[in-house]
Amino acid sequence: MTAAAVVEHRYRPRGAAKRLLACRDSEVLLSGPAGTGKSRACLEKLHLMCLLNPGMRGLIVRKTQVSMTNTALVTFREHVAAESIAAGHVRWFGGSQQEAACYRYTNGSVINVGGMDKPTKIMSSEYDIVYVQEAIELTETDWEAITTRLRNGKVSFQQIIADTNPDTATHWLKKRCDKGVTTMIESRHEDNPVLVREDGTRTEVGEAYISKLDALTGVRRLRLRDGLWVAAEGQIYEDWTPAIHHIDRFDIPDDWTRWWSVDFGFTNPFVLQCWAEDHDGRLYLYREIYRTRRLVEDHAKDILRIVAPEGEWREPRPRAVICDHDAEDRATLERHLGLGTVAAKKTVSDGIQAVQARWRLAGDGKPRLFLLRDSLVERDPELEAAAKPLSTVDEVPGYVWDVSEGKPPKETPVKENDHGVDALRYMVAERDLGGRPRVRFLGG
Repeated sequence: MTAAAVVEHRYRPRGAAKRLLACRDSEVLLSGPAGTGKSRACLEKLHLMCLLNPGMRGLIVRKTQVSMTNTALVTFREHVAAESIAAGHVRWFGGSQQEAACYRYTNGSVINVGGMDKPTKIMSSEYDIVYVQEAIELTETDWEAITTRLRNGKVSFQQIIADTNPDTATHWLKKRCDKGVTTMIESRHEDNPVLVREDGTRTEVGEAYISKLDALTGVRRLRLRDGLWVAAEGQIYEDWTPAIHHIDRFDIPDDWTRWWSVDFGFTNPFVLQCWAEDHDGRLYLYREIYRTRRLVEDHAKDILRIVAPEGEWREPRPRAVICDHDAEDRATLERHLGLGTVAAKKTVSDGIQAVQARWRLAGDGKPRLFLLRDSLVERDPELEAAAKPLSTVDEVPGYVWDVSEGKPPKETPVKENDHGVDALRYMVAERDLGGRPRVRFLGG
């Protein structure tokens, strides 16, 4: 019999990561700013438990399966289980009609992988430990459904562990921790050896990364740099709730009305949003270009490559293209799209009120405004490097009233990181405050 290969793996947990490895509580949340090593710690624990407990069943889950491929699975494959994979102790199985995709261990342990958007396969199994990445994306119903699957019994304790950046203090996950149902372990940048050495000095990577976080402002700094569960002071859209308004993608029927809204920019982001309106008048943002330093004509070509490759439209044409008032940019956009445009209704106060009304739950318990996950066409590397919002979803929580001296309260928003929310307001104002849209097709 050939002896199994000896595997050496080095991971020295500190602070919150070390406490997570030792914790046996049934529900554990690792909460902290961006870049503290939360995901790595959770994956290290899951991998270690699989190695120590033959036949154990684990699960890595996120709200959507597609969002996991570039995050948790990369960290697991390249850092956590790299040596075990190379030695043949862990192998990837891509899934089948009957089984979920998973990592299979030679000792009989398994880690299934999936998203709550496609829960059938992952929720049909029983587990000893579940790792939830970016837990604030889930609803409490999702979370509680997962806990019912913790009954495999191959380990002396059954556990759901999760990581998250903070959200509002009223988020269901924070409330669950406040009640003592879930144990919160708070991580810091000092816990991550990639960023901070044991003597407390920053590494070169840490100096660059933390400096970017130090440059953040408002609620984004409080959450992503300081790790605080807070709402933005003076937040305009107080009814915005990601678990309700930021929903999973779905196939949009062809008979739903389409609209496009545009906020021009070059140094600041250019934003083009594609919206669908259902038969009850609800609006769904399903595609977004959010990009700096690109010409209007190039943005037009980008969107046409998506919706009308080789000149053939693959989805209904927009009923109106609602634009910021820049005449030159509108003319350029019209020329390259072959579509007419409509000047946006830009009055701020009534536009904000119209958006606020759509965020609120209607009589059927649903809001009338939704943003679909994974709507961003591409990430802007310059904005990402500057730790600035990359999409409208990123802007909404930090959209606040200007409370500068001399400014009337709740009258004027702060003019910063508001490009996507402006385009969103144009859409709602056109639909709820405007008249019949004027639309024309050019050329052809």
